[in-house]
Amino acid sequence: MSRSYNALERLLGNRALRCPEDLERYGKDESDLGVYPPEAVALVQSVEEAQEVLRLAAADGIPVTPRGLGSGKTGGALPVEGGIVLSTERLKGIREIDEGNLLAVVEPGVVTGDLQTAVEERCLFYPPDPASLDVCSIGGNVAENAGGPRAFKYGVTREYVLALD
Repeated sequence: MSRSYNALERLLGNRALRCPEDLERYGKDESDLGVYPPEAVALVQSVEEAQEVLRLAAADGIPVTPRGLGSGKTGGALPVEGGIVLSTERLKGIREIDEGNLLAVVEPGVVTGDLQTAVEERCLFYPPDPASLDVCSIGGNVAENAGGPRAFKYGVTREYVLALD
């Protein structure tokens, strides 16, 4: 398995985290369900890097846990099997807001509140509003199917996702 970890370090450089303090931080979320330190954390900056991390892990059967910003309360981002945490926190671009088609193209690390602000500036509305909207990411919302109080009227995150890379 060390072959994949070495390749991960070659691919990401100092964005491949292995020190115990980092591993502990990425081994927990806001759920208070415990700490499950991974063997490594991959701070990817592109879809292509994420794909390569997944290829490396698959080659050696290493488990991968995707992670947004770690604000979840359900334990969805906990790497209970160890392996690699694939962090999307650096993928925070709002690539496009298409007013005509009521569509936004965003990266998974975009903070939900930032997306809401960006669409509201164009007199649009993004309904999902988890309680942690100022600290949670769209990727985490998708992974956990976040909703919030507006979910009763407008539905949860899955109702607002058309495609994923």
